[in-house]
Amino acid sequence: MPRFRPVLFAAAALFTATPGALSSAWAHHGWSGQEEQLTSLSGTVVEGVSMAGPHATMKIKSGNDVWDLTLAPPARTARSGLKEGLIPVGATVTVRGNRNSDHSRHEMKTIFIQHGSAEYHVYPDRE
Repeated sequence: MPRFRPVLFAAAALFTATPGALSSAWAHHGWSGQEEQLTSLSGTVVEGVSMAGPHATMKIKSGNDVWDLTLAPPARTARSGLKEGLIPVGATVTVRGNRNSDHSRHEMKTIFIQHGSAEYHVYPDRE
């Protein structure tokens, strides 16, 4: 039995870590932490579109609050026509999406961005 002890410990560690890892993955990619209703918001870009990571992101300031915007995955965001550097820092945008259910967090899973006359529908199936 002593030979198998390291294998048993490794298996126990794997099964213990898996639920947390899975729930983190679902929480990140799912919509369950967002409100059902759509919210519109206008603000000034403080951090332009970034295509790094599993989802494109950007930040805007609306009133006194800085909002973290999560867009679609980079390929889908690019298909909408939105790319890094296209909307400059300081530009005014209007966004629409599902804000975080916890209103103390200024986060939105964003489905639409308007900059001037340009419109980017990153999740058109959710509008």
